[in-house]
Amino acid sequence: MMNIPDSSNPRVVIIGGGFAGVSLARKLKNKNFQVVLLDKHNYHNFQPLMYQVATGGLESGSIAYPIRKIIKEHKEAFFRMALVEQIDTKNKKVITDIGTIYYDYLVIATGSTNNYFGNKEIEKNSMVMKTIPEALNIRSLILENFELALQTNDAAERKALMNFVIVGAGPTGVELAGALAEMKKAVLPKDYPDLDVSMMEINLVQGSQNVLDAMTNKSSKAAEKYLKALGVKIHLKTIVTGYDGNTVSTKDGLSFKTQAVIWSAGVKGAPTEGIAETLDRANRIRVNDYNQVEGFEDIFALGDVAAMYGEKYQYGHPMMAQPAIQQGQLLAENLERLVKKQSLKKFVYNDKGSMATIGRNKAVVDLPKLHFNGVFAWFVWMFVHLFSLIGFKNKTLVFWSWVYNYFVFDRESRVIIRPFRKNRDLEQQMNQ
Repeated sequence: MMNIPDSSNPRVVIIGGGFAGVSLARKLKNKNFQVVLLDKHNYHNFQPLMYQVATGGLESGSIAYPIRKIIKEHKEAFFRMALVEQIDTKNKKVITDIGTIYYDYLVIATGSTNNYFGNKEIEKNSMVMKTIPEALNIRSLILENFELALQTNDAAERKALMNFVIVGAGPTGVELAGALAEMKKAVLPKDYPDLDVSMMEINLVQGSQNVLDAMTNKSSKAAEKYLKALGVKIHLKTIVTGYDGNTVSTKDGLSFKTQAVIWSAGVKGAPTEGIAETLDRANRIRVNDYNQVEGFEDIFALGDVAAMYGEKYQYGHPMMAQPAIQQGQLLAENLERLVKKQSLKKFVYNDKGSMATIGRNKAVVDLPKLHFNGVFAWFVWMFVHLFSLIGFKNKTLVFWSWVYNYFVFDRESRVIIRPFRKNRDLEQQMNQ
């Protein structure tokens, strides 16, 4: 049972503890609302640094923050760890695996999920990195592949175990490729002195003609240059058509023998059941300029799962942290205005830019009126991500991990805490 007490204040139910849901909950602190936040995990996950968990640069706890701690000082805020099964819009209730809760206002902030574009074979056999458990699975797979490479006398098998194929050269793919390349250069040779680590390959496969194609051409070319200098093999205008667990096949006939494919080639909205009629082709919920779901005045959608169309954003806002945070902040104000029967404020996205790091002293930054790369961009990237983390302890842990890694050329979190069993764990991953 939910066991949420009755209240004289309107109840706002928020589904999802990501950037959008947490931003809204924090802004509603001690306002005249009862806030109920639902999520299947009891922590907020800082996704931009997930790739560092996957490559042993950070411990998972340093990018996770307890949701209960975020709202602990709110007078009338409650968190329940629950899996939302369906929304009943007619009766204004949310049905979960631990019970049903009624709402006055409902906010859907369920984020995004991986988009395999209908390819079931790739979905079954590739790795993804949307959650902390998935990042830990990738870390285990990387390390276990090297352990297996030591044990085999078959040269072809050893090569496949040491070949890592990353599909998709957006920020996630580029940052992961750079981190793997740095492991190859500075870390793995020390861990595996009896293995020829120079055999390790990092193949970055991109369907379009540029890496980081959402960024400026200057940043894209700089990132490509940095990756190649680190030894990453880049395959542009190459569309992956299949992966059977052993061989990656592409549309133009190129193939890779590998035991590790990491999929970062696309995302789509992850809506809840009960609002199918409002979804667009990217599985995002269509909303108006106030983040109200089409056809409803009391249901809102925020962040990655929301599609707000405009002249500048014909396909909705980019699926990044900043639009989600800004939408959550404005909705808190609009909910107050709605209760007071005042006119609502339209959402206008303040584009603060985008950035990606390719490795040590290498990053690219696109600000609205300024574009730069190199060492300074790398420091800017670190400052922005460090500042964005929730909690002083997490900021401290990440900062000292970065300092240590920088001066010692090491990654301390190269431990297989939870062994990864490919067939079993990939099947569980698909069912999460």
